[in-house]
Amino acid sequence: MIELAGLPDTVRAVMTTRAGGVSVGQWASLNLGTHVDDDPVAVRANRKVVESALQAPVAWLNQVHGVVCVERTCAGEVPTADAQWTTQTNLALAVGVADCLAVGLCSPNGDRVGVAHAGWRGLLGGVIESTAQAMGGPLIAVLGPCIGPAVFQVGPEVREKFCNDNPAAASAFRADTGDRWLCDLRSLARQRLVSLGIRVVDDLNECTYGDPQRWFSYRRQAPGGRMAMLMLRRAT
Repeated sequence: MIELAGLPDTVRAVMTTRAGGVSVGQWASLNLGTHVDDDPVAVRANRKVVESALQAPVAWLNQVHGVVCVERTCAGEVPTADAQWTTQTNLALAVGVADCLAVGLCSPNGDRVGVAHAGWRGLLGGVIESTAQAMGGPLIAVLGPCIGPAVFQVGPEVREKFCNDNPAAASAFRADTGDRWLCDLRSLARQRLVSLGIRVVDDLNECTYGDPQRWFSYRRQAPGGRMAMLMLRRAT
């Protein structure tokens, strides 16, 4: 697990990797996804590894590439949403990813934390904006790994949608073969954060597709595992 920096002392931001779990095969080893055909017993054991490392219960989501952000007060239910936030201490908020970008958010004084699952659909729909609105400002952000701009190929309709929404998004696309485009997901997310006045304090700028030893990647191998970014507000 990787600790991201630059946050208040009372806030932890953690990014899991493939290492440290019990899953085997294409899910080896710390797969945290329950919907990818892995052995449910192994997934539960992997999630317990994360809870033990954080010394806190983990609040999970049923993610659907949407923009809904929910407030959490406990880890009990698993709501359908792609972002969550809390003012509670000792509650780790998680989003699962395997090529999509995880965006961790917190207030500068650490009294609010949140996390968003930001694939291209979520970014276009406004998942960062909906999370920021729910949490209230000001906020700072950390970014996890995601599929990189050298390999993330999309159709012309994706580029058109982003550029129609914001002409500056054109800088995040590069022409590829035929009518396809290479998309810089991280750049698109940063544009959204800048427009909201949110400063990125740490960025785990790695390509999930390009490092099969460290990261799961949906585009490289599906079904495969999921990593998670977790945001935790510690009790003072």
